[in-house]
Amino acid sequence: MSNIAIRAEGLSKRYKVGKQEKYRTLRDTLTQCVTNPFKRKPNGNSQGEDWIWAIKDLSFEIKHGDVVGIIGRNGAGKSTLLKVLSRITDPTKGRAEIFGRVGSLLEVGTGFHPELTGRENIFLNGAILGMQRVEILAKFDEIVAFSEIERFLDTPVKHYSTGMYVRLAFAIAAHLEPEILIVDEVLAVGDLAFQKKCIGKMNDVSRAGRTVLFVSHNMAAIENLCRHGIVLAGGKLVFDGQIKDASAYYFNSLAPASNPDGHVFDLSNARDRISRVGKLLKKVELLTEHNRPVNEGVRIGDRLKVRIHFDLPSPTTRFNIGLGFNNAFGQRIFTAHSLFEAERSDEEQVGAQIFVCDIPSFTLTQGTYTARLWLDIANTEADLIEDAMRVDVIESDFYGTGKVPWNGSFVLPHRWYLEPEDSAVHQGQLVGAVPGELYGSDL
Repeated sequence: MSNIAIRAEGLSKRYKVGKQEKYRTLRDTLTQCVTNPFKRKPNGNSQGEDWIWAIKDLSFEIKHGDVVGIIGRNGAGKSTLLKVLSRITDPTKGRAEIFGRVGSLLEVGTGFHPELTGRENIFLNGAILGMQRVEILAKFDEIVAFSEIERFLDTPVKHYSTGMYVRLAFAIAAHLEPEILIVDEVLAVGDLAFQKKCIGKMNDVSRAGRTVLFVSHNMAAIENLCRHGIVLAGGKLVFDGQIKDASAYYFNSLAPASNPDGHVFDLSNARDRISRVGKLLKKVELLTEHNRPVNEGVRIGDRLKVRIHFDLPSPTTRFNIGLGFNNAFGQRIFTAHSLFEAERSDEEQVGAQIFVCDIPSFTLTQGTYTARLWLDIANTEADLIEDAMRVDVIESDFYGTGKVPWNGSFVLPHRWYLEPEDSAVHQGQLVGAVPGELYGSDL
């Protein structure tokens, strides 16, 4: 028996930009054959039509029992690939061979009938997976316990919250024993406790010798769970190998385009998707003390000034900019938002603007960080760039001891000192304090 679980050869999927392709029924096809039998189906190359390849010429093999992380920026083609492998959509070109029963969790509510109850949807999903009723009954109690929706089991799922949807959907996909489990970023909807629970379950599934395909922007979770990694960029496969090598390749590719000065980031072609209003975010400059350009990196604890160039298309006082700093694993470390500025001017602005985020002491530890940048106008997201810039934090004698901080996400000023043995605080009392006031009256 072959050890291959999934084999893709030249897998490609194309979509028309800005216009949804009309769904063709069997009646439409038969009617066209009768009325105009010689009319050819459009090939997407007609003048004036704009097509994009969501994935293009992907070829790879995944073995049974392998746990694979699918890595890439937004718009890289990850979700499209999973939809093709889950047989939700057909490829435009190429082929994918799947050797085993597939259970997938790609979007909230996928495979659920909103009018049916949670109980009925468990049996519906099991039937879709090709399971017998007796198999579903054997796993039923485990599914309900894992999803934590016992009180609402006989309620139509159209009344479920997003979190309840996800808990039940994952419980069904993971417990009905598919040979291949495919999970998209939808897990990010759940709370932290549920995400940990899901990661643990996927570990159990992989140890049982089944195949797992996992898409997430949480690189720590991917490196912890997966052994193999596939990196996509612009719909193409750019790396296929061990997960450590795949994540290193991905991180190195995140550096935004900059000019030769190194501290200026041109945002004109940096977007992963079309913004709601237009390309309003233009440029970012990184400066430190005395407005010196940050070319080689900012030292731990040094000043960091982020100058953000952008446009306001119409007069407004209601605009804000946010900066979200992420570490190499894609985890948010710190968010700077103009909404927090106490001395904000209320004057109306229009046209070209420069908004400065001045951080007096940038105390993140040594490493490379990327920043998500977004512009809100009238409480609505007007423009967004996922990896707008990169900041390299380099070592410094932050504590003045010659010792460089090496662990954690950030550093904080602090002191250590020995307290005299006869100190009143050492004895658990404050001089002149009434019992109970030191730690609270409940103690």
